[in-house]
Amino acid sequence: MSLVKPDLSGRLALVTGASRGIGYQLSLQLAEAGAEVIAVARTVGGLEELDDSIKEKGGKCTLVPLDLKDLEGIDRLGGVIAERWGKLDILVANAGVLGTISPVGHVKAKTFDELMTVNLNSVWRLIRTTDPLLRLSDAGRAILLSSSVAHSARAYWGPYAASKAAVEVLGRTWAAEAEKTPLRVNNVNPGATRTHMRAQAMPGEKAEDLPTAQETASKIIGLASPELTQTGMLWDVPTQSWLNYNLPS
Repeated sequence: MSLVKPDLSGRLALVTGASRGIGYQLSLQLAEAGAEVIAVARTVGGLEELDDSIKEKGGKCTLVPLDLKDLEGIDRLGGVIAERWGKLDILVANAGVLGTISPVGHVKAKTFDELMTVNLNSVWRLIRTTDPLLRLSDAGRAILLSSSVAHSARAYWGPYAASKAAVEVLGRTWAAEAEKTPLRVNNVNPGATRTHMRAQAMPGEKAEDLPTAQETASKIIGLASPELTQTGMLWDVPTQSWLNYNLPS
């Protein structure tokens, strides 16, 4: 199945990692669908380029230059959103770092700690600061970006895979806690995509063989729809299907 591109007129979306790749393209497409976008990233140049692109098409964007290692800054962001807008309709937790592809025992402590801060701790802080705001929406939507390695325990991918597996459990727990509310929370496996991070991980791969970030984003944006009913599930972009979570067999 494929998700229908939603009408997001009048809705407010927060996107992390918005200065490039999937986050950039999702921000553009959310704005094109009518949402006002709060774009968060470290790279000011990328954010300004995004802002120009959104405004050229008549959209609205607020830029937040923020390093997600600044966990208290994430907390403050929730307060700013509450004061200025009073609620939030869409959260896209997209930002992440790869770390190093190496045996678990060879990973440097500094690298591991930084990866967990950006990939996991920042997502928890985002959940904590946006949950009250999303519950004030008539159709709050949370989209947490994951990876297929969260399920495969692939050799040499330990820290990155562990961070994404943990994010998925947080998402599923959050979905269960919000089950009787309008809030819907889902994880996403975007699949191999032509991004900077993918090139880091697979330097010998032919980039032209992979979907572009724009193509991948177009298959994710439907999760922001007010009509979405699924929650606590995994949207698998390569197969464009909903996957349930099962106990080990």
